[in-house]
Amino acid sequence: MKKSKSSISKGISYTEIGEFWGEHDLSDVWNKTKKVRFDVVLEPEATYYPVERNLSKKIQSVACKQGVSSDTLVNLWLEQKITEQRSTRAGRRLSARNA
Repeated sequence: MKKSKSSISKGISYTEIGEFWGEHDLSDVWNKTKKVRFDVVLEPEATYYPVERNLSKKIQSVACKQGVSSDTLVNLWLEQKITEQRSTRAGRRLSARNA
């Protein structure tokens, strides 16, 4: 017999667990629960930078014309600029070595 994935529903698949919770409420099985302790480390996936309102409006306008979100457009532009900067620096280093 397969080991259950859920101690309360006894389901062995996510489908079975979902069906159980579709028919039951936690209050139905509260006496079967137990206290647990765990740590959660939340790290943001995005960093926010202030952008002047007029510049933000221009970004939104360009993004709308290109059919992308403004945050996607800004990320693409920044990635392009960083790539350009790296290429420029690498080119300068090669020129300095050959001089």
